[in-house]
Formats: sequence, structure tokens, C-alpha cells
Amino acid sequence: MRVLITGGNGFIGRRLAAALLRSGTVTVDGAGRQPIERMTLFDSVGGAGYPQDERVELVTGDITDRGAVERVAAQADLVWHLAAVVSAAAEADFDLGYRVNVDGTRTLLEALRGTGRRPRVVFASSFAVYGGDMPPAVGDEFHPVPQSSYGAQKAIGELLTADYSRKGFVDGRSLRLPTIVVRPGKPNKAASSFASSIIREPLAGQEVVCPVGQDTAIYILSPRRVTEALLRAMQLPESAWGVNRTLPLPGITTTAAAMVEALARVAGAAVADRIRWQPDPAIQRIVETWPVGAEARRARMLGFTDDGTFDAILLAHIEDELGGTLPGRAQP
Repeated sequence: MRVLITGGNGFIGRRLAAALLRSGTVTVDGAGRQPIERMTLFDSVGGAGYPQDERVELVTGDITDRGAVERVAAQADLVWHLAAVVSAAAEADFDLGYRVNVDGTRTLLEALRGTGRRPRVVFASSFAVYGGDMPPAVGDEFHPVPQSSYGAQKAIGELLTADYSRKGFVDGRSLRLPTIVVRPGKPNKAASSFASSIIREPLAGQEVVCPVGQDTAIYILSPRRVTEALLRAMQLPESAWGVNRTLPLPGITTTAAAMVEALARVAGAAVADRIRWQPDPAIQRIVETWPVGAEARRARMLGFTDDGTFDAILLAHIEDELGGTLPGRAQP
């Protein structure tokens, strides 16, 4: 199998690549394990942090560059499309968001269409496609009414993936991802970046500002679970999807205050005291357009799972990113 991951040098792309390489094989449609022969990580950003393996090639380029995308897509059997401009950046720069998130997705799908081989594609969408008057937990058939440019762009990506699948050009499936917490590295321009920053920075001994109110609810999933979901979406047979190629994923609902309380329980009050509450109206407005829960019945039936509790997400972050220990404390 030849694998292509767009946005492959991002944090989710790296985790997905590492998981695939650890296995060394991939099982599709319940068939036998097939070896991963080659993996291409396509990203606008270079760097050496991606998995070092003789099967892996990092290619830097623009997702809207037809020639570059055609070259990396030419032999791909399995494609995870993660490349995107994040929410607040897409809202701030209308043209950039549409160029990368819509034109880039269309460029990739056209390149895959041109191979004539009907590769399988998993598109990373977002709960930002929702908006307007929402119930406490959106159902599988709840109609998207995005209230941000980013949400609109992700909804367009879902429709493109579904239509290219309907025409037989690709075998596509889209996952609506909750906010992923805790992201390692530095804060980015996503409106949801605070949800990781209020955990990651205090654990690193740094003060941080939370730009939303303490009672702000957020629907989240850990990096572990989203990696598992991306793999499972690729492995499921086409018959499992039917005519609806889009799946909202299970997550857990929490609040900014509850996340900080969990941080205090696990790491101590002094760590949690490094958070300052300073609402940013622009971020607050974007976050409040997102759903705070999902039924995700279909996803659960298909074997997708959430983390159960925020404490579990926090402890997973400590284990995966901090070596299982906290500075000056015993292993939790």
C-alpha cells in the first residue's frame, strides 16, 4: 500500500504516520494485512520532526499547486487529507481560507481522479460545520448551518468528497472532528487553541490566558482517539458508509472551568493558578457557534469511541508528551 497524508508534517499527521509505521501494515475492508510500501507526507511546512523511516518521504509544497499535488497523488492507494488553514486564520483571511480549504481539496480530488484508480480518501472535517439553533447534542442527520468561513469551507469539502465518491472517482469518507485536546507544540491560530494552551502551558511552567469564559462548553476528543478514528475510517468497507459519507465523531462535553479543575487535581493547584481569565470577544463568538455535544450514534455503532472523561485525556497527554511524569512530581 502507498500512503499519502496531506498536512502530514502537522501534529495529527505525524501521529497518524507514526501509528501506521509502528504497525507496518494496514487492513482494509476486513481483508488481510497489507504492507505499507511507501508513505508521502505532503505539507507546506518542512522540518525534521516527522517519523524518520526509509519508507517515509516529506514533500513540501502548496496544496493548490496542481502539478505538485498530482506528483504526490500519482501512486497513492490510501489518502488522509488533513491539510487546512485553521479556524481563526480562515475567518481573518477569507481568501486564504477558501484557497487552501476549498481549492486545495478540489485540487487533491482532481489529482486523485486523474489517476483512474479510485483511491480511498479520508477527509478531516470539523464540528464547525454546525451553527444556528442547535440542540444540546446534535444528531447524525442534523443539518449543517456553518457560522464561520472555516465551517463553510469544511462543509464544502464534505460535499466535494461525497460527490467525487458518487461519481466513482474516489472512495471518500469524511469525519467531523471535535476539538482535539491536548495538542503539543506551540499555540496556533485556531479559535480552539485555548483548549490545549490552558493545559499545555501551565504544565510547562508558563502562564497562559484563557480567552473564553469559565462556563464556555466545548466538545473534545484526544489525539489518541482521533488517530484511532482516522485509521478506522480508512479500514471500514465502503458498504458501512452507504450514501452518507460523513460521520460526526463521538467526543466528551466539558467546560473551560472543568478542564482547569481537572488540571488542579492531577498537577496541583499551583499549576492551575498559572491560568488567567481574559475573554476575547472574537474568539468567544466563534466558539459559541459550535455544538457542545453530539449523539454520534452511527459512529458508535461503527466502533468509534470517545475518551470517557477529561481526566483520561489529561493523563494521556502526560503519558504521550511528557514521558508520564510531571516536573517535580511523581508519576501520576
